[in-house]
Amino acid sequence: MRFISTLLIFFIIVFLYPIAGQAAPGVSANNAILIEQSTGRVLFEKKAHEKQSIASITKIMTAIVAIESGKMGEMAKTSRKAIHTEGSSIYLEQGEKMLVEDLVYGLMLRSGNDAAVVIGEHIGGSEEGFVHLMNEKAKWLGMTNTHFDNPHGLDSDTHYSTAYDMAILMQYAMDNEKFQEITGATSYLSKSRTYSWQNKNKLLTQLYEYCIGGKTGYTKKTGRTLVSSAEKDGMKLIAVTLNAPNDWQDHIGMFEWGFENYSLETIDDKGKAAYTLPDFEEPIIGHITSEIHFPLAKSERSLITQQNYILKDETKSEDNIIGKKVYYFNEDQIGEVFIYKEDEVKQRDNFFTSTLDIFQDIVGWP
Repeated sequence: MRFISTLLIFFIIVFLYPIAGQAAPGVSANNAILIEQSTGRVLFEKKAHEKQSIASITKIMTAIVAIESGKMGEMAKTSRKAIHTEGSSIYLEQGEKMLVEDLVYGLMLRSGNDAAVVIGEHIGGSEEGFVHLMNEKAKWLGMTNTHFDNPHGLDSDTHYSTAYDMAILMQYAMDNEKFQEITGATSYLSKSRTYSWQNKNKLLTQLYEYCIGGKTGYTKKTGRTLVSSAEKDGMKLIAVTLNAPNDWQDHIGMFEWGFENYSLETIDDKGKAAYTLPDFEEPIIGHITSEIHFPLAKSERSLITQQNYILKDETKSEDNIIGKKVYYFNEDQIGEVFIYKEDEVKQRDNFFTSTLDIFQDIVGWP
């Protein structure tokens, strides 16, 4: 009888709370995380804030710093130091000149350590100068548990990051169109080569149809590391694993679990709405210029709330802003947008996407 009662309670819980009843994805990785790209919401994590060696996923930072440098169209000369860098290579020759853009493709698709050094020396003035730029970018992004010693990821006692910090980095990088183009390329033919480079990311080239980019990594000390991005039904997810013997399946499993249990929901529509104020007979008409989206499980829609803040005196408004809407998930603030005068709406960037710092403080969500 006790067994039957327990079984009945179990099925009631599963029916009423489907996500609670869905087992979290199993991973071989020592450290892992899955986030939704547009908001940074953490959907799954395993020791995601633990500092670890990261190997060649370091090159995501190298690539985005190079892309943002404005020097992608310049020719960079290969040094003796570059050709003697151990590990994976695109087989540059000393004195050879190659377009920085081509070097970044070689960096990301073939994980060329020689390309990383040439990029660093050309853009940073020296490898050390470039590493300084990498660490400054990490600080700017809020990667508080990260430190880079080199642009390629070869093992060093003070070269480390976390699954969470690498997810933040990939989230930022995937907002850059050039980075998307490079990381999503299955192959690339440099003007300096007679053969194409094939992408080492098997999720992209063979294993997972929804994969849109990523970066592999491996050293004997660090093990296998992987960062990847996938898109399905209008939602983009980012997965990171560190020291994962079965990383391809880890990422597929996390992605499938995320896509099955979450969707990017519209929590508020753009357009005009009436806002009532105490002591005012007529409502104030305002306008929101963008739809607001947030990743939610089916059982979580009721946890979204919002609060309106409206100026009583519209003459005090600036740039036709008469107030703002603040959105909450389970009482945690997740974003806000401006409310404009309905009769003279100005298109503005949605402030909702600038609240990354809020999400960086929220971990352990289901």
